[in-house]
Amino acid sequence: MKPLVLAAAIAQLVACAPAATRSAASAECPPVAPGTLVDVHSLARSLRVEIHYATPDNFTGAPLPGYEHARALLRPEAARALVRAHRRLAEEGYGIKVWDAYRPVRATRAMVDWAERSGNRWVVEQGYVAERSGHNRGGTVDVTLIRRRSGREAEMGTDYDNFSPASHTANAGGQVEENRRRLVRAMEAEGFRNYDREWWHFSYAGAEWEPLDVPIACFR
Repeated sequence: MKPLVLAAAIAQLVACAPAATRSAASAECPPVAPGTLVDVHSLARSLRVEIHYATPDNFTGAPLPGYEHARALLRPEAARALVRAHRRLAEEGYGIKVWDAYRPVRATRAMVDWAERSGNRWVVEQGYVAERSGHNRGGTVDVTLIRRRSGREAEMGTDYDNFSPASHTANAGGQVEENRRRLVRAMEAEGFRNYDREWWHFSYAGAEWEPLDVPIACFR
């Protein structure tokens, strides 16, 4: 079927869909201004993306609500800054892998709910899981360092979401310390600030955006 004919057929199916189905979809995806968030991978194809919260492979053991699509979205200014940091690292033979970016508010609530249900409230109290996260604003990212040629992750000392003092940025030595410093330097040079309890966590400085609770699948 030709593309235009296919598009027309799809449009006809949507028009004929039950009103309840269309209204439910509209309720799930509230209106959002175009360009509110951008997909970082669309700006730099060499930038790796591996969104753990869209899978059971995260500390809660289940995909988080709002992560129906495994994409890394950010506010445009933060996205462009992240790409610049990625390209800056390329000069040293490294690059960036993104583990998380924009996070719907509902996902943050699910993290806190998990902590309370599982008897792990301490991860909130000790600052490893936030009740209100910069991720909800679209200006915070969780990233690691990769080797440019192989795509393999550099040695950073701990896994992602390691809730212990070992994840504190300054708590490292040798090659791990060197790698953490390299990542921090590149990110800070482009306007990000590191959270000192999590070597992977960076927030774009100087901009205050409103938190969003829009599923990632709603952004085109």
